Amino acid sequence: MSIATYIKNDLSVRLQTGQELPPQLTLDSLAEMYQVSFTPVRTAIAELIHEGLLEKGANRRLIATVPLGDNGALPKAQSLPLPPQDPYDVIAADLVQSSLGGRPVYLREELTAEKYNISRSAIRNIFHRLAGESILDHIPRRGWRLRPFRQEDLQAYVEVRESLELKALKLARRHLESDVLQKMLDANLFPKTDVDSPLIDESLHDYLIEMSGNAYIQEFFVRQGRYYRLLFQWEDHDRAAAIETVRQHREILVSLLNKNWATARKQLSHHILNNHPILNRLEEPVDQQAE
Repeated sequence: MSIATYIKNDLSVRLQTGQELPPQLTLDSLAEMYQVSFTPVRTAIAELIHEGLLEKGANRRLIATVPLGDNGALPKAQSLPLPPQDPYDVIAADLVQSSLGGRPVYLREELTAEKYNISRSAIRNIFHRLAGESILDHIPRRGWRLRPFRQEDLQAYVEVRESLELKALKLARRHLESDVLQKMLDANLFPKTDVDSPLIDESLHDYLIEMSGNAYIQEFFVRQGRYYRLLFQWEDHDRAAAIETVRQHREILVSLLNKNWATARKQLSHHILNNHPILNRLEEPVDQQAE
């Protein structure tokens, strides 16, 4: 569902059921309400005018023209439609995939905002968040630069990740709950047929980090982990890699349930250091490999 379709559907429900709207219906107020550029709002308004739910008034204001029911009242309230996926998540995932080209890419706020149909202020906020998560760099007088994927960066991150997650396991093991671990085990499932996809649950890693109670370990993964988490999710689109991830998760979780800490430690270390068969092959920029 596009953002314009969502705005149109959401406004339609609000107009017909008397739910909250800006005091003055204008292009500006609606763009601010939905935190988007004018383009999707214009599209939604045009469709609502065509359907007779809005009409243009004086001073660029819009007037609701919702017919009342037989009893002179508005229709009963309806549930508002769910918004489309957070543009931050969409943009972050797109940029991480773009980074696999292996070359720095400069981004312009205006063009990126137009591409994703959101306001320039919204894209600026997203870029600042992405910079805080080490996905973008802000270059004075040049704008925003996407950090390219580098094999040496991946190896450096994986080595630090292994050290910190093993420390997290040591700190957390007295606080781990068997029912939580069992749910994670049940959520990592092998495919039932040759065409089915495996089901991967990655929450084990966040659980260990949270239960460690170490704020410095947690801060590292908040600031540095998102880029690589998205990379690893992309890698798991490969069926063989995904099945291997499920197998390793299940082995670790069984050892944790059995309180076999030494085995769990070895399995977790192996999983972190050796479970990136696709990314480890990206020695050259992706676009060059395809040639």
